[in-house]
Amino acid sequence: MQKWINQIWYQGHWARWLLLPLSALFAVISHMRRSLFTFSIKKVTQLPVPVIVVGNITAGGSGKTPTVIYLINLLRANGLKPGVVSRGYGASIDGVISVTQSSKAVDVGDEPLMIVNRTHVPMVVGSQRVLAAQTLLADFDVDVIICDDGLQHYALGRDIEIALVDGARRYGNQCLLPAGPLREGLWRLDNIDWIINNGGPLLAKTQGPEEQLMQLVPAPLCRVKPQSFDKALVPYLFDTEASIIEQPIVAIAGIGNPQRFFDSLIQQGYQLRQTVAFADHQAYDQQQLIELSTQTPLLMTEKDAVKCRDFALQNWWYLPVNAKLSEQFDIQFMSRVTQLIQLKKEI
Repeated sequence: MQKWINQIWYQGHWARWLLLPLSALFAVISHMRRSLFTFSIKKVTQLPVPVIVVGNITAGGSGKTPTVIYLINLLRANGLKPGVVSRGYGASIDGVISVTQSSKAVDVGDEPLMIVNRTHVPMVVGSQRVLAAQTLLADFDVDVIICDDGLQHYALGRDIEIALVDGARRYGNQCLLPAGPLREGLWRLDNIDWIINNGGPLLAKTQGPEEQLMQLVPAPLCRVKPQSFDKALVPYLFDTEASIIEQPIVAIAGIGNPQRFFDSLIQQGYQLRQTVAFADHQAYDQQQLIELSTQTPLLMTEKDAVKCRDFALQNWWYLPVNAKLSEQFDIQFMSRVTQLIQLKKEI
């Protein structure tokens, strides 16, 4: 299914014409929904602290989670106390729930668990982002809220909007769902504060915000589940990062654009014996992954790792990545946040 969707959205497959009537219906429904908030028929809840929404106008991954982690660290480095809210995709959540390092991905979602494992940030997830944000303010000491995804969740008032774009795939055939990847038309980008381009190249704009380049920089490999074994009994399990790059490996990815991950491994010199792409947010079958890694190291993304840590073998590894943006962006972003905090205090 994923391969079929990619052909329609990004490779000019003729089948998009069959789906255009459904896209027209989607456009009407989307417009009506936005209008309910525009004309105050539905309530937009404003909060007493700045709210920063990090999302995209396309379906699928584009680098939101590394960006959220980057912003958390940037805000903390400037003396602020951020908290995060998220939908918790892939989890069945009744109401809202706080995410801890001991949470399970099936309960809170893989991306929220990854964010908390990395940063220990206060985080609340739930389908009602307003309730999640209010719970975050009530239960934790935070002075800035980052909303992971949710550009189209207009019930939550926002002070800053950041849209991610995959620099390689961009907006595909520029059609709305389901004929194309767009959740909203390209006009939506004119109202965004910053467009962050994951990987480039940057495109010049005649209107709206200029794109900010973001690079994902690989960090050292980590074991999915560190354990202690007798090397004499199971020597093949004691691969090191240096030895893994010297031998064929199996790579898996259950993210929005698995091929990006596989291509990055090849660029870093890894020898990929086999690649297996899974659906985004998919739960993994333990036996299937064990069979893939019987005598070969298994390498995955950090988001995949949080779903596998309870049943991982010692030769399963993940590759963390860190977002890198320009100093100019950092200065502009922090200046805007500082101004918003002052304005909120004066209200």
